[in-house]
Amino acid sequence: MVHEASVPAARPVPRRPARAAAEVLRSAFAESRPAVLRLLAWTLLSALPALVSGKAMALAVDRGFLDHRPGQAACWLGVFAAAALTGAWATRQTYPQLAHVVEPLRDRLVRRLVSGLLHRGVAARGRPDASAATAVAQLTRQVEAVRDATAGQLLVVSHFALTALAVLGGTAMLAPAATPLIAVPLLLALTGFAATTPVTMRRQRQAFAADENLARLCAETLTALRDIVTCGARRPTEQDLLAAVAAGVRANRALAVTAAVRRLLVALGAHLPLLLVVLAAPALVRRGLTPGEVMGVLAYLTGTLEPALRLLVQGVGSSWLRLAVAAERLAAASEPPPTSVDADDGPRHIEYGTDAEYGIDGPDGEHRIDGTDGTRGHRPADGSVRLLGISYSYGAAADPVFDALDLTLDDGEHLAVVGPSGVGKSTLADVLAGDVPPDRGNVLLGGAAAGRLTPRELAHVRVLLPQDAYVFAGELQENLRWLCPRASERDVMSAVRALGAAPLVERLGGLQATVDPAALSAGERQIIALVRAHLSPARLVILDEATRHLDAQAELHVEEAFRTRPGTVVTITHRPGPARRADRVLFLDGDRARVGTHSELLATVPGYRALVGGHGGDLDSTD
Repeated sequence: MVHEASVPAARPVPRRPARAAAEVLRSAFAESRPAVLRLLAWTLLSALPALVSGKAMALAVDRGFLDHRPGQAACWLGVFAAAALTGAWATRQTYPQLAHVVEPLRDRLVRRLVSGLLHRGVAARGRPDASAATAVAQLTRQVEAVRDATAGQLLVVSHFALTALAVLGGTAMLAPAATPLIAVPLLLALTGFAATTPVTMRRQRQAFAADENLARLCAETLTALRDIVTCGARRPTEQDLLAAVAAGVRANRALAVTAAVRRLLVALGAHLPLLLVVLAAPALVRRGLTPGEVMGVLAYLTGTLEPALRLLVQGVGSSWLRLAVAAERLAAASEPPPTSVDADDGPRHIEYGTDAEYGIDGPDGEHRIDGTDGTRGHRPADGSVRLLGISYSYGAAADPVFDALDLTLDDGEHLAVVGPSGVGKSTLADVLAGDVPPDRGNVLLGGAAAGRLTPRELAHVRVLLPQDAYVFAGELQENLRWLCPRASERDVMSAVRALGAAPLVERLGGLQATVDPAALSAGERQIIALVRAHLSPARLVILDEATRHLDAQAELHVEEAFRTRPGTVVTITHRPGPARRADRVLFLDGDRARVGTHSELLATVPGYRALVGGHGGDLDSTD
C-alpha cells in the first residue's frame, strides 16, 4: 500500500562511533576552550605527587632510615606529603573547570536532539510510530552517558598520561636499569587495551540497542493493551517482551565478560612490573642501585602507576565506549528530516518557515498547489471539504477504520460526526485536518490537497480543537490571540461575548490577567480554546469533543456562535443535540459511513436510531 502523502522516517548518514565521539570531544574543546586550558593547567599540577613520590621515598630510605637519621627521613616524607596535598588541592580545582566544559555540552546535545525529534515529528504528519520511548531513552540515559563519559575522558586520560610520563621519567632518573621492567609490560597492557576496544564497543552498542528495543516494545504494548487482550494476543506479546528482556541480559553479560578481561590488563601493566622489580632487586642492587632507589621504584608502581592504570582501563575504557556509541546514536537522532524523498514515497518534500512551501507559481503569478491526484488546485480560499475515496487503517494487517469514504461539504455547512466509541471519529478529524495522511485517496480543503499544504498554510485553512484543550501559562489575551495575533481587543471581546466567556474573563481579572492552566477547570480551558478558534482566520473549524466538559446550555451557546461565524464546522460529538441541529450528520459504525440529515438517518439507519435512542441522550461516552 502506498501512502500518498506520507513522509518516511529520516535516513541520516551513519557515522562510525569513534568519529562521533571525536566530534563530541572536538565540540567540547572548541566551545569551551578557556575552561579546557584551565582544566589542563590544574591537571598538570595534580600530577605533582606522581613525580615526587619515588624520589622522596628513595631519599627517605637512603639518607634517613638507613643512616639512622629519622628526622631527615621525616623531612623527605613531609616533602611527599606536601606534594600530595598540593595535588589533592589541584584536583579539587579541576571539577569546576570540568563543569564549565561538560554542562554546556549537555545543553547543546539536548537542543540538537529535541530539534531533530520535533522536525521529524512534524514531517511525519501524525503517522503513529514508537519513537517516543526511544526519545526518552536518548534524552535521559544517552545524553547523560555522553556528559559523564566526556568528563571521564577529559579528566582521567589527561591524568593518566601525565602520571605515566612522571613514573617513567622518574624511574629513568632514579633507576635506569629498572625502566624496561616497567615500560615493556605497560606498553603490552596498553596494546591489549586498544586491541579489545572494537569488541567491547560492539557489545556496548548491542547493550544500548537492547535497552532501546525493550523501551519501544513496552511503549507499544501499553498503548495497544486493550487490542492485545481483545485479540487474544497476550501470549505472543508476553513472549516478545520476555525475549527482549533476555536479549538485554545477554548483551549486558557479554559486556561484563569484556570488562573482566580488561581488568586483567591492569595486572599485566602494573602488577607484572611490580613482580619483575621484586625478582630483579638483588641484581639491581649488585649493579649499583641502593635499597632506597629500589623502594622508590616500587613506590612509583604501587602508589602511582597501578591506580592510574586501573582507572584508565576500568573507567575510561567503558567511558569511551559509552561515549562513542551514545554519540553515534545521538548524532543520528539529531539529524533533521530529509529535504526530499524517493519517487516510491511520493513527490512531497519538506521545507520549513516559508509561505511558498509545496507551491508552484502559475504563469499569471497566482500561487498554485499541486494536488496529489496530479491536478492543480488554487490556494485554499474557503472552508469547503472534499474527501475522495479516502481509506485509513492503523497498520498494514489491520482492518480499515474507513474505506473509500467520499464526502463533500460546502463552505458554511455544519456537519456532525457520530458513531460508537472507538470507531475512528477522532482519526477522521485528524485526516480532515491534514495532520494524518490517508492510506489512499485525497483530502481537498478549499480545493487544495491537504497533503501538499505546509503547516503554516494548514493553520490558515483549518483549526482543530481536540478533546483536551491546551492553555499555556501567560496572559489571557495571549492565549486567546494565539491563532490570530493581530486581533484587536474589540474583536477579542466580541468573540468572548459570542462564546459566553465574559463571566470567565471577568473572574480571571480581564484580558491582561495571568492564566495558570492548573487553576482552571477542564470546561474553562475548553471555553478559552473555543474563543481562540472563533478568532482564528481559518474557514474550517473541527471540534473533536471540544464541548464535552460544558453543560447543554453552554454547548448550545457555542453552537450558535460558530453557526453565525463564516465558514464550515465539523463537530465530533457524543450528544444528540448537535446531531439534531447540524445541517447533516456523518454516521460511522465500522461498516459503512452514512451521510444525511438527522431525520433521514433516524428513518433509514437502524444503527443510528439505536445509538441515539439507546444511551439516554448520549451517543457514546468516549471516543
